[in-house]
Amino acid sequence: MKFLLHACCAPCSVQCVQAFKEEGLTPDLFWYNPNIHPYTEYRSRRDTLSRFAMEEGLNLFEEDEYGLRLFLAGLYCGGDGASNHPWESPARCVFCYKLRLGKAAAYAAANGYDAFSTTLLISPYQNHDLIKENGEKFAAQYRLEFIYRDFRPRFREGQRLAREREYYMQKYCGCVFSEEERYAKN
Repeated sequence: MKFLLHACCAPCSVQCVQAFKEEGLTPDLFWYNPNIHPYTEYRSRRDTLSRFAMEEGLNLFEEDEYGLRLFLAGLYCGGDGASNHPWESPARCVFCYKLRLGKAAAYAAANGYDAFSTTLLISPYQNHDLIKENGEKFAAQYRLEFIYRDFRPRFREGQRLAREREYYMQKYCGCVFSEEERYAKN
């Protein structure tokens, strides 16, 4: 099976890739994360993922688009239609999942993949129901399989291994709003 794994960052990828390899699936990685802000954060995550892919001998395909303007415009103009405040979670998360999973599915379909998934599934901070719903929707649209796995039990080990490998470790989900929420708590 030709399999594409949308990757949000190296720390989240470590255990997802390991788990898939344990199942006999070696994924190609796909970077598309226009939600990440600021640019220095975007670049740090992208570059660390590139290092991880090289160390693991994995193919990495990048849609390298720093997309703050795209993300904000889509959020305010498109969003999910369910909120007067599109920057609040879960409205912004719905839009973000659609944006990233839609691009991953389109890339997978255009490049002969049979299935796709995402490293977002390792985070205990993500909405798995929304990720799964959107992954399955795009899988049906592009005639692919969306491989859902609940990797959350592997989260702490993945974080430990990422620190051991001295990977860049982010402090928030990625978007400007999650950055604000993270640092406003202190």
